[in-house]
Parts: sequence; structure tokens; C-alpha cells
Amino acid sequence: MSSSAPTGTEATAPVLHDFGGGPFGIYIHVPFCATRCGYCDFNTYTAGELGTSASPQSWLAALRGELATAAAAFDALPSGTPEVATIFVGGGTPSLLGGGGLANVMDAVRAEFALAPGAEVTTESNPESTAPEFFEQLLAGGFTRVSLGMQSAAQHVLKVLDRTHTPGRAVAAAKEARAAGFEHVNLDLIYGTPGERDADLDASLDAVLDAGVDHVSAYSLIVEDGTALARKVRRGDLPAPDDDVLAARYERIDARLGAAGLTWYEVSNWAANDSARCRHNLGYWDGGDWLGAGPGAHSHVGGVRWWNVKHPARYADRVAGGGLPAAGWEALSAEERYTERVMLTVRLRTGLPLTDLNPAGLAAADRVIADGLAVLEHGRLVLTPRGRLLADGVVRDLLT
Repeated sequence: MSSSAPTGTEATAPVLHDFGGGPFGIYIHVPFCATRCGYCDFNTYTAGELGTSASPQSWLAALRGELATAAAAFDALPSGTPEVATIFVGGGTPSLLGGGGLANVMDAVRAEFALAPGAEVTTESNPESTAPEFFEQLLAGGFTRVSLGMQSAAQHVLKVLDRTHTPGRAVAAAKEARAAGFEHVNLDLIYGTPGERDADLDASLDAVLDAGVDHVSAYSLIVEDGTALARKVRRGDLPAPDDDVLAARYERIDARLGAAGLTWYEVSNWAANDSARCRHNLGYWDGGDWLGAGPGAHSHVGGVRWWNVKHPARYADRVAGGGLPAAGWEALSAEERYTERVMLTVRLRTGLPLTDLNPAGLAAADRVIADGLAVLEHGRLVLTPRGRLLADGVVRDLLT
């Protein structure tokens, strides 16, 4: 398909190309949350916001319909429907569905798609909506990996973020997941929250390492427009995150995790070994193909990207009407694919192959290396510790 194909709202039925040949993943978006965190701008809804317009039951029925429609569309491609190498259930708060509800989600996927041997199956979970029985049900339902939102071990930091879980609950949940038999457990951290001290971050890192997890994600706080946090910053109730503080906190995280045997494989992610890395997210960063199912989910297949309508009630109505519930779609041009390749791959520890760069990019790579922001390893451009702090700037230089 050429880049002159309809995009945006001009057409809502994506025209699919064949798959790119790499591992295929499925992302499933669960749009439900018990409360709305002040920093979050994801496509999520509380029960009060939805009223009677949508429920977990209506969402699951619509999800089944979307998966069936997508499988039929993929089957019509020359290569047919690929095996699913990775599944990631995100949100929102998937754990609000309970272990049995998430097992039903897996049943819905298996009804339409074949899973590859050794498929990675991850769900995000809020520590407060988990228990030992929950993790046992997940394992029995086919999940292989759990990602828990911890954010911080400091109560006052959680309060600023409007997080509802108690500080020790995330570590307890991680230990319960491991006791249930999960080999791969991730804890998410957010650093740079207004009011966070070095001692608070150290306590969070102590807790993470005590949990014995094999994967940690750590993200700097971003004040997103339209959130409660953004309104507080705009009014002057809270200070905006400080870039110098964020850089120092990142270095602190990297040093502590590295000393404990967790090494970075993407700028914001550390793993104990290769098998602990999140294969689903690597599929995004490596330019793979995936189906995004659920309200507001994004998909990418063979250079064609589409995104679903956001509201759960409208999503269910669109699925009931037949066809994929896409709000819009676009066919990526060669230039757009190049931009995304550089932007994503340079963040990986494996680095960006120089052969992927055009002449201007190669010249920029020489400058980036001369500035100490990257090194050359086996023909790949790999960020240095300082380069990781300035990764966005490196990307801009390579694309200039």
C-alpha cells in the first residue's frame, strides 16, 4: 500500500498487508480502574464514569468478537494467521477482572489464535487487587509473567501520585507471585515525583531487591496534559519534575540494580538474564507486528497501523456491527518507518545497526560517538550511560 492511502478518520477499515515475518504479539487493553491516578492519561474508566454503559462482561463479549474478526482478516492474508509468540494484558487494571476473569481472556485468545510453543503471556496487576489465589489462577490459566505497579515504597510519594495501594503491598504481591510458581515477575517504579527524596528512592530500591524479582521497569514522572497532576503543577500546588534530579535518580537506579545483577536492556528496563526480558515489549522496540484488541488499543501489521475507538460502549457497538472497531488507520511511509526504527532501536542495549542508517544518520552517528553519547559495538550504535540520559536528544541528532 502506498502512503497515499486514506488515514485518520477518512477510513475506518484498515487494509492489511502481509506480516513482516518476525514474532507476532497480541496486546489486550482492559479499560477498567477502581480509581483514577492523578498522573495517568491512559484510556481508562472507573465504574462511576461508565455507569451502565459498559461492564467487564460486555467488554469480554466485544473482545471475543474483535478477536474473531481479526483472526478471519489475518487468515485471508497470503501467509495466513501467524502463531502468537507473546500476549500482554494491560490497562487500566487487568487484575480487577480477577484470576478467573483473566483466564477467560486467555480462553478468548486461544479460541481464535494458536499460541507458539513457549509463548510469553503477561498481565499487569495492581498489588491491591491480587492475592495468593489470584496468582495461582493466573498460572493455571496460562500466564507466564506478571507485572506489578509499585511506583514507590514511600507513602507520601504514593499520595502525590494518587496511588491507592499501601507501600509494602507490591513487594508482598511479588513474593506471592513467585511462591505461586511465576519465574518472571516485574515491578514498576516511577521516579522524580515532587517531594521524593533520595532516601525515598533508596527505600524503594531496597524493597524491589528484597522482593527477588527478575525484572524492573523504572520511568521518570511525566506530567501529561489533562491529568489531575498537570492541573496541580499548573496552579503551583506542586513543582514540575526537575531534569537534573531525574538524571541523578536514573543514575542511582542503574547503579543499584546493576550491582544486584539486573542489567539494562532498554533505557527504562532491567533484567536478571535474557529470559527475564519482556519479549512482548521487545517486539514493539524491534518493529514487530501485533494486534491491539480492546478499546483504544493500537495495532501494527506489515507497516499498517490502526487504532480502536476509545469508549468501551462505542467499542462494543462497533464490534456488534461487524468489522474491526477501528477509529482510523494509516500506512506508514518508508520515511516514517525509518524514523520509528531509529527512535525505538537506539534505546536497546543491543543497539542500532549502522546499516539501518541513511548517509545523514551515519554522519550524525559519528558526532554522537565523538560526544561520548554512544559507542560502536559489532557494527551497532550503543548508548553510553550519559547517552541513555540524553536518549531523546540522540534520536533527534540521528534524524536531523
